[in-house]
Formats: sequence, C-alpha cells, structure tokens
Amino acid sequence: MTNKIAEVTLPGDSARSLLTTVEAHDKVAAFSEQFLAGLDDARLEHTHLACTGPDGDLVAIAALAPDDSAELAVDPEHRGRGIGTQLVDVLLERNPKAGLWAHGDLPAARALAKSRGLGVTRELLVMAINGDELREAAKVELPEGFSDLGYSEAVERWGTETVEQAWLDANNHAFEWHPEQGGWDLDRLHRGMEAEWFDPQGVRLLYEGDSLAGFHWTKMHPDETGEVYVVGLDSSYRRKGLGDPLLRIGLNHLVGQGSSEVKLYVEADNGAAVARYENLGFLTVQKHIVYQQNAS
Repeated sequence: MTNKIAEVTLPGDSARSLLTTVEAHDKVAAFSEQFLAGLDDARLEHTHLACTGPDGDLVAIAALAPDDSAELAVDPEHRGRGIGTQLVDVLLERNPKAGLWAHGDLPAARALAKSRGLGVTRELLVMAINGDELREAAKVELPEGFSDLGYSEAVERWGTETVEQAWLDANNHAFEWHPEQGGWDLDRLHRGMEAEWFDPQGVRLLYEGDSLAGFHWTKMHPDETGEVYVVGLDSSYRRKGLGDPLLRIGLNHLVGQGSSEVKLYVEADNGAAVARYENLGFLTVQKHIVYQQNAS
C-alpha cells in the first residue's frame, strides 16, 4: 500500500499532534498561529490536505488559505520518501499562485523548493531582545499630551464600540499594504481577541486626548517570552516621532509582566523598521521564507 493524499475537513487534534512532533524535531513550528487556528475554525476557510500512510495514520498535513498562502508539515519518521514533494505538487496543482511558507528556512525546505523551481518572494525576520538591552528599551517617556492606556481602561472611558472602531481604523491605516494584517473588519478583530492568550491589558493604546494615535498589541507566551504581536500608528500620526514611544510602551508592559526576552516579526525588506529595531538592541534570530512559482 502507498501513501494517500486527500482533502479533509477541519483535521483538528490529529493534525495538532503531528505538528507538535514536527516542532519538537525541527525546533521551529511548521504552522503559524492563523494556520493552527484554521485546523478547527471553519470561518478561516482553509483547505486541508492530509497524507496518510499504509496503516491509515496521519504522516503529513498541508493547508491552503484564501489569500494563497500555504503551509505543510511531514512527520520526521516519514521524511525522505517524497511525501513533501507530493504535497507541494498537489498544492500547486490546486493553486499555482500558492506561496509556501518555510518556517526557519530549513535545508530540507530549501532543497524541496529548488527541486520544484520555486523562488523566494517574501522573507520574514524573527528578531529578539533580552537582558540589559530589553530593560533599557522598555523605558518610556511619552510626549506631552499623550497617555498610555490598556484596552480595558480605554473601554471604561470611551466605550467598547468607540475604542474598537478606532483600533480597527488605526490597524487598517497602518497595514493597508500587508497581506495578512490589512483590510480587517470587526469580526476579524474579534477573532484575534478570542485567542486563549489574549490579555486586554496587553493591548496598549497611545492616545492624544480622545484621539487614538496608535496601538501596541502584545502577546505573552507560556514560557513568559513576550512578543510584539502587532504595532501600528494611525496615518494621521505618522512622521511625528511616535514610533519609538509606541514600541516602548509595549516592551514596558511585557517586562512588567515578567518577560526576560521579547521577540517580533518584521519583513526583511522593511529596512527602516529593521534598523529601528536593531538600534534598540534587537537581533535577528530566525528567518521565515515564502517560496513561489514564477518568482522574479
């Protein structure tokens, strides 16, 4: 008997178990947060392909999102048998525009991409800061007239509808160019707030009077590593020197919550942002790559 690839609906726990095994072996997660959520959330409209072995066990999983992004994982014990290549071929047959994420850009992923003539179309850096550099970067001095409020405090003052609409507007102004973060509606915002790790006080909002200048949505991982999850300035507050204090208010919150290390994700071609993070003390610790057909 041979391996079989078939479309499945919401693979859930079986896929999560496989992904846990893969992460323990590779030291990097094969599926990002949104793709993990898509395993059992039909609202994300992900298409899932499962590869089962002769005994019916799940040996590989792939997912394709409506935005043409895709991720896949193969059980370490079943590698070297062409399963990854099969999955890639099926994904590209279904959607020739699919962009395949290679988290950590591991050698096997690079080899597979090369064998299928795929080129790099996106590079996402993981940067991290810790120790004295983090403590220094977490020091905040707000400009006169500005205040730093948590989500709950802001809601108490202005109401949920007003705060969330301002937050959503700032997000969409800041990320109108971004394939995952831009074009959100309230439903998409609320789905993000449904995450188990969501902490209302971890959403830091920078106000000038009653106007929202920007937001810094932080995330705390189980090991107490902090993350700059999303940070964005409203378009009317750009080029006013507010990026630095906006970043620092989130770092200050994470350090106050016990984080001794903070990481963030940034596009490699966003030179200004990378330089700003490096100046604060962040270092690149990992890379995630998107491979695609007909890459220029």
